[in-house]
Amino acid sequence: MDYNLNPKEYYPPMHTAEHILNGTIDKIFGCGRAFSAHIEKKKSKCDYHFDRNLTPEEIQTINEKVNSVIIANMPVKEEFINRNEAEKVFNLARLPDEAGEILRTIKIGDYDKCLCSGPHVESTKEIGAFKIISSNFENGVLRIRFKINEQ
Repeated sequence: MDYNLNPKEYYPPMHTAEHILNGTIDKIFGCGRAFSAHIEKKKSKCDYHFDRNLTPEEIQTINEKVNSVIIANMPVKEEFINRNEAEKVFNLARLPDEAGEILRTIKIGDYDKCLCSGPHVESTKEIGAFKIISSNFENGVLRIRFKINEQ
């Protein structure tokens, strides 16, 4: 698929891969989603509050899980939720005031759901292969750098 975006917009396949990575990290480690992310077409990074670096075995496990979600060809759907209901399910700390009373969520099959205003693919099969290219830990922050190989 051809995604024509201005340079300040997220690249939909990479942005959707970030959601899957965040869901996977939270499911495995229970540390929550990334508190900071920088998403680019060629490579991206996410920062997590954590207590150490990942082991090679953990990196392999994360890569395998993220790729299994991608291969599963899960639908990526937008849904809308009232802010009061969202407070019960999501952390709204980073939500800008101008977001309004009706908030957009992105749901990836039955695997992940989060608040988001960015562009996404319609199905995980559009993402391509995911790979963590490096990780490091410093001052309570785990940084994971990753890329996708388009199909």
